[in-house]
Amino acid sequence: MSKDRIDIKDVTAKEFNPKAHKSQGDRFNPSNRIYVRASKGVFQKLRRYGAWFLLLLFALVPWIPYGERQAILLDIGQQQFNFFGTTLYPQDLTLLALLFMIAAFGLFFITTFLGRVWCGYLCPQTVWTFMYIWFEEKLEGAANKRKKQDSQPLTASLALRKTLKHLAWFTIALLTGLTFVGYFVPTNELWLDFFTLDATFWTYFWVLFFAVCTYANAGWMRSIVCIHMCPYARFQSAMFDKDTFIVGYDKKRGEDRGPRTRKANPSDLGLGDCIDCNLCVQVCPTGIDIRDGLQYECINCGACIDACDVTMDRMNYPKGLISYTTEHKLEGTHTKIMRPKLIGYGLVMVLMLGFFVMQVASVEPAGLSVIRDRTQLYRTNSDGFIENTYTLKIINKTQQTQSYNLDVSGLTDVEWYGRQTINVSPGEVFNLPISLGMDPEQLSSSVTTIQFELEDQHGFSIEVESRFIKQL
Repeated sequence: MSKDRIDIKDVTAKEFNPKAHKSQGDRFNPSNRIYVRASKGVFQKLRRYGAWFLLLLFALVPWIPYGERQAILLDIGQQQFNFFGTTLYPQDLTLLALLFMIAAFGLFFITTFLGRVWCGYLCPQTVWTFMYIWFEEKLEGAANKRKKQDSQPLTASLALRKTLKHLAWFTIALLTGLTFVGYFVPTNELWLDFFTLDATFWTYFWVLFFAVCTYANAGWMRSIVCIHMCPYARFQSAMFDKDTFIVGYDKKRGEDRGPRTRKANPSDLGLGDCIDCNLCVQVCPTGIDIRDGLQYECINCGACIDACDVTMDRMNYPKGLISYTTEHKLEGTHTKIMRPKLIGYGLVMVLMLGFFVMQVASVEPAGLSVIRDRTQLYRTNSDGFIENTYTLKIINKTQQTQSYNLDVSGLTDVEWYGRQTINVSPGEVFNLPISLGMDPEQLSSSVTTIQFELEDQHGFSIEVESRFIKQL
């Protein structure tokens, strides 16, 4: 194993310490519920502000208008993906694949540098889970109260509060489902049709499907998703090294841990700064004890840092017993920020981002494809001309109605049967059947290469090659 690789501590059930985890029980049992205690501090404030920003962005983007449609509309039925003034079609989806690759390398870069901050601050599972926990606290009380209530017989008052909680949870889940589907269906029509019962079966199906998934993941499964289902937790250690910033506990300073009064001097008692209050465990959304070392369940949310800092402040001890740190710093050595792996991820991400921008800038505002009539390669018309039939497919990728002129090159004195000027609506795929006629005496070859030309009113033009057949 590489010397720079961090060994992820495996805190199995066999090593479970009831005393150290007395408030949580067996965290490896999915049926055991984790009662997350509220935590306040700098990092939780940062997480909440970030969550509110992302939630508002998620909710408002489908309502932003642009031209004759919403700014972002991924219309799968029409095979059109609209991003403000740009419309992408299936043949442009290499851009989407490239975007996912950029996001992947961006995640690798951030993880190598700052650990699982994506999970702790930006992941939808974390954002929605903490939002659901907020409703739980407001309607059922603090963590200790909720735990005590759930161990006692259900009362009418508790049943009412639990009902209100689940109604709030499902309302959020339903709004989430509607908002998400609003990225794929025009959101104005979606909300009106959904509540007037005029929506299609598949619209109801997908809205309710995502609502149920949100309700189950954020309300019931929570840490199970992070610990047992999310693949990121399993391969993150491949990106970690001893210079990666993680949530870490300073054992040299904290051990031996133990309770004491505020006035007591820890050195006189042979104790470290950790008073063994277990608040770091109680506020952890995945139920781990960070004092056991780095564990793959840790999502770097910083809740334990804020809880510990409050305790250290009350005890008049220096803050930072638990902090964002590195393994090298905990070992007393220097942390190296710029290292080959981090630089490599960054360079690849920047290069791919530049290539993506170039590809987006080169997306053409119109598309043209030519389909020859396959049932009859050619025919002789009443004028004695050889006639070939084609279907021209013109795609308007802009957000405005465009006027196009059509022409053909490669033949002289060609007769064009059909329209040569057309208007195409935004995002429309216009099928135009046309025929070309030629005097057979002017055709020197049985098969002639030709180019169909399309030009809009702004001067943009495109050519597509085809064949004119006299005989085989």
